[in-house]
Amino acid sequence: MKTIPPAMQADLDRRATTHCRCWQVTRKDGAVFGFTDHDRALAFGGVTFEAASGFTASSLEASLGLAVDNLDVEGALSSAAITEDDLARGLWDDAAVSLWLVDWTDPDKRVLLRSGNIGEVARGRTAFTAELRGLSHRLGQPAGRLFSRTCAWELGDARCRVDLAPWTFAGEVAGVVAGAGAGAGERRRFTATGLEAAAPGVLAAGLLTWTSGANAGQAIEVKRHAAPGGTVTLELVLPMADPIAPGDGFMVRAGCDKAMATCRDRFANLTNFGGFPHMPGNDRIIAYADKDDLNDGGSLFR
Repeated sequence: MKTIPPAMQADLDRRATTHCRCWQVTRKDGAVFGFTDHDRALAFGGVTFEAASGFTASSLEASLGLAVDNLDVEGALSSAAITEDDLARGLWDDAAVSLWLVDWTDPDKRVLLRSGNIGEVARGRTAFTAELRGLSHRLGQPAGRLFSRTCAWELGDARCRVDLAPWTFAGEVAGVVAGAGAGAGERRRFTATGLEAAAPGVLAAGLLTWTSGANAGQAIEVKRHAAPGGTVTLELVLPMADPIAPGDGFMVRAGCDKAMATCRDRFANLTNFGGFPHMPGNDRIIAYADKDDLNDGGSLFR
């Protein structure tokens, strides 16, 4: 339940009001932006809220309990702060959002309606739609360590301890591979030079970071790594925001499928393996007793 200042409540009780909505968006890189559906810019709390940015919002719904309350915000790509490239690069993903109801004649009369984060973003040629998720959506995210047969660490982190230097390679795009969909080739699949020392498949699930070209500074996961006929071919998990071109440079490190065999055979790092490969699965849980099979609830690794 929101507590509205008495002076603002009196204004809301009138037949005609002077209120608008303002969005304060804080991206993960620390950049702060303000937008409003009013016809002129407003300023409060040290933030200037840009007007005429093409924002429209769906109705705001709130419910008791821990259900996630969502709000959709639609906007035209008319603000200099929001570009199609930034949306494609994911700079606005999971940005923190505060939604205010403000009296535009006196911005000190305002009330915070909702806090949350940007969820799914759908974009077109001239407009986008962003989903604003309530704070309760965090309760649905995994927290803490998950116990599974595969490793829980990230390759090269403090718990994995693999030295990534021997597993990091500098490459250069030799050519793009055409795809069936529009832009599928020039943004996702390409042949490369400089990766001959990496055995085919080693870079799958690895991280590729562009060092030059239109996508410089962007990082993305590798989906496939093959070398048919000696020509190294890489396919990325998602298309890049800008086309990939011959001559673009990148750094790419080996991937890990987090299986015990990979940790042992590829990286010789079984001592630091963060999984539980001998943990029983669902098939063991639902199995019936059998005198010829060990199913007494004890250890399966003896």
